[in-house]
Amino acid sequence: MTYLVDLLQQYGLLIVFANVFLEQIGLPIPAYPALLLTGALLGQGQYTAPSLLFTAVFSALLADVIWYMAGRKYGRRVMAKLCKISLSPDSCVRQTESLYLRIGPPALLFCKFIPGFASISSALAGTVGTKPWTFIIFDSLGAAIWAGSAILLGSLFSSTIDELISSLAQMGRFGAMLIALALVAFVASKWWERYRFMKALRMEQITVEELGTMLKAGQSPVIIDVRPTQLQTGGRIPGAITLTADTVDAFALESNVEGEVILYCACPNEASAAKMAKLLIQKGYHRVRPLTGGIDAWVSAGYEVESADLALPDASK
Repeated sequence: MTYLVDLLQQYGLLIVFANVFLEQIGLPIPAYPALLLTGALLGQGQYTAPSLLFTAVFSALLADVIWYMAGRKYGRRVMAKLCKISLSPDSCVRQTESLYLRIGPPALLFCKFIPGFASISSALAGTVGTKPWTFIIFDSLGAAIWAGSAILLGSLFSSTIDELISSLAQMGRFGAMLIALALVAFVASKWWERYRFMKALRMEQITVEELGTMLKAGQSPVIIDVRPTQLQTGGRIPGAITLTADTVDAFALESNVEGEVILYCACPNEASAAKMAKLLIQKGYHRVRPLTGGIDAWVSAGYEVESADLALPDASK
């Protein structure tokens, strides 16, 4: 444990740079504790508060710009990849798009405080076409607020943190084991949350081929697009209505509740569509199924889409 403290005192900036970069790039390695510790060790190490803050902000911005550029180049495909590897898929699916699209670039000011949101919000900023300098300014300010709060807390409670470090140091290897176990417990808890979330989404689905066959046969299932309207610029399945979390409470179909209802989104594992499907089932609709692969699978299969410039039907009416 003493060896770890010596490393932080001598190489605090390098450790913070690596830790922040790895977390922002998507690995489950929390950087906030390292910022707290290095903040508490200010004056004892080979760095100052401004240099520590600059290092953290620069490292976060570097990782975020990588995701931003990936979002600009690959669009929603990079969002899908991020959500698949995320240990917080619930945050990934439910919060990222709705929060960023509702607030815009200012969401970057506090996104790093939300688990699973930082790297995904950067990719989404690129996907929706946020201007580069707007992204850099807001993301830098957000990184400064996030890192600055940790450094400030570390310096304010430096005596308490010093006592904790001293206690762990006296434990020797046992103290180091406690830290390692805490990290393992953190990752394990996130993995368990992910497992429970993915298990909750398992339900009967319909393929794009099955839906296409239904439409060609003259059947008229109710098709619901659960994406925010801002993300429908690439088109939507013909005849689809829009339903979001904000309008689901007022949702009512003119057809019988026994009719077929198909929901789709553009997220991994059809997470948003599956969650909305469960809400509709609770409202009494029995034949509700998410579309496997969502709008991306529909487009890839060569099926027709209609322009999002058309007036979107309001599902609440």
